[in-house]
Amino acid sequence: MSTRGSRASRITEDEIKDLIRKLQAVIPEPHKTGTIRGASASKILNETCNYIKSLHREVEDLSERLSALMSSIDTSSAEGELMKSLLVQTMRRSER
Repeated sequence: MSTRGSRASRITEDEIKDLIRKLQAVIPEPHKTGTIRGASASKILNETCNYIKSLHREVEDLSERLSALMSSIDTSSAEGELMKSLLVQTMRRSER
């Protein structure tokens, strides 16, 4: 008898296959190397992990670019102060 939980709480093989199909559906084409029939679940999970890592890199890159933009804005003018204020508001909304 397993100590991990009752049989009713286990995920079935069909549910796992369905979850793998859903994962593969959200991975953009450049990151896909096969279909659910042609690719193993481990390959699809690996593709998903690689895609998530690329998203993290993209977020870091965009954050660096935004920081550089924010520091280059001349806040001595009303327009510059407004731009900086709008960027800060946008960043706060995206963090929610």
